[in-house]
Amino acid sequence: MTKSHPITVSSWTLGDKCSFEERCKAASEAGYDGIGLRAETYVDALNEGLTDQDILDMLAKYNIRCTEVEYIVQWCEEPRTYEQKYKEQMCFHMCELFGVKHINTGLMEDYPIDYTAKKLQELAARAGKWIIALEPMPYSGLPNLDKTWKIMQKANCDNVYMLLDMWHWVRADQPYNMLTKEQAKRVISIQLDDAYTRPYAKSILRDESMHDRLAPGTGDLDTAGFVKMIKDAGVDPKVIGVEVISDAYMAKGIDYVADYTYKNTVKVMEEAWPEILKETVKA
Repeated sequence: MTKSHPITVSSWTLGDKCSFEERCKAASEAGYDGIGLRAETYVDALNEGLTDQDILDMLAKYNIRCTEVEYIVQWCEEPRTYEQKYKEQMCFHMCELFGVKHINTGLMEDYPIDYTAKKLQELAARAGKWIIALEPMPYSGLPNLDKTWKIMQKANCDNVYMLLDMWHWVRADQPYNMLTKEQAKRVISIQLDDAYTRPYAKSILRDESMHDRLAPGTGDLDTAGFVKMIKDAGVDPKVIGVEVISDAYMAKGIDYVADYTYKNTVKVMEEAWPEILKETVKA
């Protein structure tokens, strides 16, 4: 078990059609240290009839942890819906249950920096001891590193960090030399994947994100280069997430997806950051 930098199969990678035990089994047998859960996939597990203790017991059975919690959205809206308020509280509960310290957070709506920073301060205050990990995505209200960083600086919250996903990074046309050491200190986790050279049209770019990503190192956009940037900038990722959302992979089953994505992630890490793999010890 990689305790300080767990290689984690993100929730979307294994889809939302499998049972909780199938998710744990596939991830564990592939070699992953952890699984990610969205609020929705956690509720799915409860809907199977599992209790929180059953879920913890299942994780122990397969010698795996939940190391990634997500996904808070629509936190700038006025008024916020009850669904989103409840989902936010569910994420806080999941952090407590699984011992995860940060929550992956996005913002699809596009608002000015000052307004977004004010709403981020409110979210950070509600989160309290939990860390809000903002994820820049090119088709979102946090489209790139630049705007995300400006919002973070304006909000000036101790418990706001960033999650950097390689797919979103390259689809925002950002080079692999722009992350500063100052910014790196505010990156709490990363997500790895890959992509084709040519993106979908901007109007449907999110469709590519949700259906047609590639496993790390198997595409055209240099996952290893992204990891080297992360390493050289001084990032200490609390989670190395693998978020490969692919209809083509899923058609082959979750066991295939887990095995294929894990093996290719390890190949990338062996090339770009072998030292981090040497910390791996079995629990």
